[in-house]
Amino acid sequence: MARVFSGVKPTGHLTLGNYLGAVRRWAAVDQYRADSLFCVVDLHALTVDHDPGRVRRLTRQAATLLLAAGLDPERCTVFVQSQVDEHARLSYLLECVANDGEMRRMIQYKEKAALERARGGSVRLSLLTYPVLMAADILAYGTDVVPVGDDQAQHVELTRDLAVRFNQRYGHTFVVPRAAHPEVAARVMDLQDPTSKMGKSHGGGAGIVYLLDDPDVVRKKIMRAVTDSGDEVVHDPEAKPGVSNLLEILAACEAQKSGAGTGNPEALSGVHKTYGSLKKETAEAVVELLRPVQQRHSELVRDPGYVEEVLRRGAEKARAMARPTVDAAYRAIGLLPPA
Repeated sequence: MARVFSGVKPTGHLTLGNYLGAVRRWAAVDQYRADSLFCVVDLHALTVDHDPGRVRRLTRQAATLLLAAGLDPERCTVFVQSQVDEHARLSYLLECVANDGEMRRMIQYKEKAALERARGGSVRLSLLTYPVLMAADILAYGTDVVPVGDDQAQHVELTRDLAVRFNQRYGHTFVVPRAAHPEVAARVMDLQDPTSKMGKSHGGGAGIVYLLDDPDVVRKKIMRAVTDSGDEVVHDPEAKPGVSNLLEILAACEAQKSGAGTGNPEALSGVHKTYGSLKKETAEAVVELLRPVQQRHSELVRDPGYVEEVLRRGAEKARAMARPTVDAAYRAIGLLPPA
């Protein structure tokens, strides 16, 4: 089977967007048809100002939610990035292959650095270099396929460039991965700003549905979602981004029940006569979608020893998978073997 690697960053509570956009696909598809690794990439959470205790809490919560969403440690490898030293070991080698110009061209660096400066903060060097760590995450495991959204495609291209460059300079060491944009995915937008992606690290939270939100909170957020001028309930992302976002969420929830990919929001156009009716049905669909995840999360929280053991075994397995490749990279680039 092809090897798949993907991860989630613990910079905030996981959202409906994380679930519909990636996690449900990992649980329903990837872990069954690929040799899959799913990682909480906690080192990436250190690239901006952060509270250490909160990072630890969110890392545990994210890992628990991945299991609650259906990842089966008997079928896939679930682990925490910082517990596998090979990520950091390989990242430095790849920094010695990357160049300053390609780092500064990364769109996410430009956007995040601008936000940090606007807040009056200083931009950490790790924010500039974190795409190299992301490349190390992928290349350490001989990954064939990286399922990503459009916003991460540039990072996978960088990973490919670094792998090819390293192989050409120092001998064939890395599998050159490819990005995949799976059909079983949905792009969920912020309910208060439907032109922006629903992001877990956004401020406020009024437009973000978190996986652990109470059902009444979910209903309130969706009923207060921004809609559009006019009263026609049609799927038109350009002219009606607010209504289209609700239709896409509803379609994705219905598809989850039937196992039919992302669903068809166009088919829901005209079904509802009012925005209120659409919001009410969408709210109830999301509550039902999240109910089993929240129930399983509650069970796992009561059994922290199980989660810790899954992560321990996952890190052990991941370490064994990554170490031969990383050791080979150390030899290839000119370093002495371990004493």
